[in-house]
Amino acid sequence: MSVPAIVSDRVLAAATAAQEKLAEHIVALEVGERLGIADVFLIASGGSERQVEAIAEEIEDALRLQYAELPLRREGRGLGHWVLLDYGDIVVHVQHEEDRAFYALDRLWSDSPRLDLPGVEQSTPPAEPKVEAGQAEEDSNA
Repeated sequence: MSVPAIVSDRVLAAATAAQEKLAEHIVALEVGERLGIADVFLIASGGSERQVEAIAEEIEDALRLQYAELPLRREGRGLGHWVLLDYGDIVVHVQHEEDRAFYALDRLWSDSPRLDLPGVEQSTPPAEPKVEAGQAEEDSNA
């Protein structure tokens, strides 16, 4: 299944907006065949709570100004760890680096094709944090 051009254009606009706020590890995954409720997941990371919020706001502004589109739903605003913007066919996940590594959406959807994002720097997302032997035991006993 191929993503419609208008969806690709909007995803690219959102990814470009994220990059303007220095988001890292920007990835667009075609999830439509597996998920059915959205065509694309756009995932981006920020290094601080403030940056996560700024990236999400920039994406919202870009899609509102360029396509007169507002998200159907927003989750996580004001918390700075994981902001979700649901545009129906596009779901944007802006995550703090640590949350992105922990929840590993990229790994969960790794068999989904990547959507090309011309002009947007794409890189491999961070690996899941490693737990030292005995640390998990200490954490559970605390």
